[in-house]
Amino acid sequence: MSGAPSPAPLAAGTAVQVRTGAPLTHCRTPQYLRGKRGVVLRALGRYPNPEELAYHRPGMPPLTLYQVEFDAAEVWGERLHEAPYRITADIFEHWLEPAGLPAAAAHDMGASHGRA
Repeated sequence: MSGAPSPAPLAAGTAVQVRTGAPLTHCRTPQYLRGKRGVVLRALGRYPNPEELAYHRPGMPPLTLYQVEFDAAEVWGERLHEAPYRITADIFEHWLEPAGLPAAAAHDMGASHGRA
Protein backbone atom coordinates (compact mmCIF):
# COMPACT_ATOMS: atom_id res chain seq x y z
CA MET A 1 0.00 0.00 0.00
CA SER A 2 1.18 3.48 -0.72
CA GLY A 3 1.24 6.16 1.95
CA ALA A 4 -1.02 8.40 -0.17
CA PRO A 5 -4.27 9.39 1.53
CA SER A 6 -7.39 7.82 0.06
CA PRO A 7 -9.80 10.19 -1.69
CA ALA A 8 -12.77 11.52 0.25
CA PRO A 9 -15.78 9.27 -0.32
CA LEU A 10 -18.56 10.51 -2.57
CA ALA A 11 -21.68 11.46 -0.65
CA ALA A 12 -25.11 10.06 -1.45
CA GLY A 13 -26.74 12.32 -4.03
CA THR A 14 -23.45 13.25 -5.74
CA ALA A 15 -23.82 13.48 -9.53
CA VAL A 16 -21.20 11.35 -11.29
CA GLN A 17 -20.31 10.23 -14.78
CA VAL A 18 -18.81 6.86 -15.63
CA ARG A 19 -15.47 7.23 -17.37
CA THR A 20 -15.28 6.34 -21.03
CA GLY A 21 -12.61 4.21 -22.57
CA ALA A 22 -11.99 0.69 -23.64
CA PRO A 23 -9.25 -0.92 -21.59
CA LEU A 24 -7.39 -3.78 -23.21
CA THR A 25 -7.42 -5.74 -19.95
CA HIS A 26 -10.07 -7.17 -17.60
CA CYS A 27 -12.73 -4.60 -16.70
CA ARG A 28 -15.62 -4.78 -14.21
CA THR A 29 -17.53 -1.73 -15.49
CA PRO A 30 -20.30 -2.42 -18.03
CA GLN A 31 -19.66 -0.96 -21.48
CA TYR A 32 -23.26 0.29 -21.72
CA LEU A 33 -22.70 2.57 -18.70
CA ARG A 34 -19.47 4.23 -19.88
CA GLY A 35 -20.00 7.93 -20.42
CA LYS A 36 -23.41 7.84 -18.71
CA ARG A 37 -24.43 10.14 -15.85
CA GLY A 38 -25.97 8.98 -12.60
CA VAL A 39 -26.25 9.70 -8.90
CA VAL A 40 -24.44 7.97 -6.04
CA LEU A 41 -26.90 6.18 -3.76
CA ARG A 42 -24.36 4.96 -1.21
CA ALA A 43 -20.84 3.72 -0.62
CA LEU A 44 -20.74 -0.06 -0.22
CA GLY A 45 -17.28 -0.30 1.34
CA ARG A 46 -13.64 -0.59 0.29
CA TYR A 47 -12.40 -3.68 -1.52
CA PRO A 48 -9.33 -4.84 -3.43
CA ASN A 49 -9.46 -3.80 -7.10
CA PRO A 50 -11.00 -6.76 -8.99
CA GLU A 51 -9.34 -5.61 -12.21
CA GLU A 52 -5.99 -6.33 -10.54
CA LEU A 53 -7.15 -9.49 -8.77
CA ALA A 54 -8.01 -10.97 -12.18
CA TYR A 55 -4.25 -11.01 -12.89
CA HIS A 56 -3.33 -12.53 -9.52
CA ARG A 57 -2.10 -9.18 -8.19
CA PRO A 58 -3.05 -8.01 -4.69
CA GLY A 59 -5.45 -5.25 -5.86
CA MET A 60 -4.19 -2.80 -3.27
CA PRO A 61 -4.84 -0.16 -2.15
CA PRO A 62 -8.52 -0.99 -1.73
CA LEU A 63 -11.02 1.07 -3.70
CA THR A 64 -14.44 2.33 -2.68
CA LEU A 65 -17.35 0.58 -4.38
CA TYR A 66 -20.44 2.73 -4.97
CA GLN A 67 -24.03 1.94 -5.81
CA VAL A 68 -24.97 4.37 -8.59
CA GLU A 69 -28.46 5.01 -9.94
CA PHE A 70 -29.09 5.82 -13.61
CA ASP A 71 -32.24 6.98 -15.34
CA ALA A 72 -33.12 4.46 -18.07
CA ALA A 73 -33.42 7.30 -20.60
CA GLU A 74 -29.78 8.25 -19.88
CA VAL A 75 -28.64 4.67 -20.46
CA TRP A 76 -30.92 3.44 -23.25
CA GLY A 77 -31.76 6.73 -24.94
CA GLU A 78 -35.54 6.61 -24.83
CA ARG A 79 -38.18 7.50 -22.26
CA LEU A 80 -40.49 4.71 -21.18
CA HIS A 81 -44.24 5.36 -21.13
CA GLU A 82 -44.52 4.10 -17.56
CA ALA A 83 -43.32 5.73 -14.36
CA PRO A 84 -39.63 6.73 -14.48
CA TYR A 85 -37.54 3.61 -14.80
CA ARG A 86 -34.15 3.48 -13.06
CA ILE A 87 -31.32 1.00 -12.91
CA THR A 88 -28.51 0.68 -10.41
CA ALA A 89 -24.97 -0.62 -10.78
CA ASP A 90 -22.09 -1.14 -8.37
CA ILE A 91 -19.09 0.77 -9.73
CA PHE A 92 -15.61 1.23 -8.27
CA GLU A 93 -14.34 4.74 -7.59
CA HIS A 94 -11.67 4.80 -10.31
CA TRP A 95 -14.41 4.57 -12.95
CA LEU A 96 -16.35 7.59 -11.61
CA GLU A 97 -15.77 11.29 -12.18
CA PRO A 98 -17.76 14.42 -11.29
CA ALA A 99 -20.70 15.07 -13.62
CA GLY A 100 -22.46 18.23 -14.60
CA LEU A 101 -25.97 16.87 -14.19
CA PRO A 102 -28.54 19.64 -14.18
CA ALA A 103 -29.63 20.24 -10.59
CA ALA A 104 -33.23 19.26 -11.41
CA ALA A 105 -32.14 15.88 -12.79
CA ALA A 106 -29.96 15.10 -9.78
CA HIS A 107 -32.79 16.17 -7.45
CA ASP A 108 -35.34 14.07 -9.36
CA MET A 109 -33.18 10.94 -9.28
CA GLY A 110 -32.38 11.36 -5.59
CA ALA A 111 -36.04 11.90 -4.74
CA SER A 112 -36.87 8.35 -5.75
CA HIS A 113 -34.98 7.18 -2.66
CA GLY A 114 -36.41 9.63 -0.16
CA ARG A 115 -33.77 12.33 -0.58
CA ALA A 116 -34.81 15.91 -1.27
